[in-house]
Amino acid sequence: MFFFRRRTSATELPAQLLAFMGTDIHSHLVPGIDDGVQETATAVHFIEQLQAMGINKIITTPHAMMDRYPNSADTIRAPFAEVAAALQAKGNNIPFHFAAEYYLDEQFAPLMAQPLLTLTGNLVLVEISFMAPPPQLHQWLFDLQAAGYQPVMAHPERYPYYHGNMEYYQQLKNIGCLLQVNLLSLTGYYGKHVQQAAQQLLQAGLADLTGTDLHHEKHLRAITGIGQDKKLRQLLEKYPFKNNSL
Repeated sequence: MFFFRRRTSATELPAQLLAFMGTDIHSHLVPGIDDGVQETATAVHFIEQLQAMGINKIITTPHAMMDRYPNSADTIRAPFAEVAAALQAKGNNIPFHFAAEYYLDEQFAPLMAQPLLTLTGNLVLVEISFMAPPPQLHQWLFDLQAAGYQPVMAHPERYPYYHGNMEYYQQLKNIGCLLQVNLLSLTGYYGKHVQQAAQQLLQAGLADLTGTDLHHEKHLRAITGIGQDKKLRQLLEKYPFKNNSL
């Protein structure tokens, strides 16, 4: 017996659910170059679903992780163009751009010899190890700023070594880092501890931006589930995220 996963249809999506953010700055919608979508049709489908929920601009951010996903403008440009062309063929003119989610490790420093892919202006999305805090983190963030970039730390709530101590997050802010919380974290998708950390970041007013971090259909279903959580919807709609300014 074969079982088929049913795609979420636009008619099932809560209208304007994500209108509070407007711009999604974190997703993996360039096909075949990281652990996100693998086909152009899937990327287009996800973009249409985000639009149905109130997203009016997408800056998609493939992983740039040199030992696993050695992406750059050269590897991203062609598959991104296929998605953009498919959208245009359907008459869909949503602003759709690409940047990158840079993994900070020893292999990152040489990348700064060339211009980095920014979300907008000088904003650069970065992530770090989930296993342990890199001892060079402050130096890497300093180097980014010295080069004229503003680092945006992706999903800080997902780094377990920061849990239980809000001072770590405040330190990131103090050294000039913006913090981007995942919507999926607030739904409990990654577990209770991550959810609590995300909630604490919002309660403390430390989060600057949010993003879907959309990779696949399961993520999309978790995001649509926000529509059933009245308390979370109210929290998101009241929080002063800066996405709409990008």
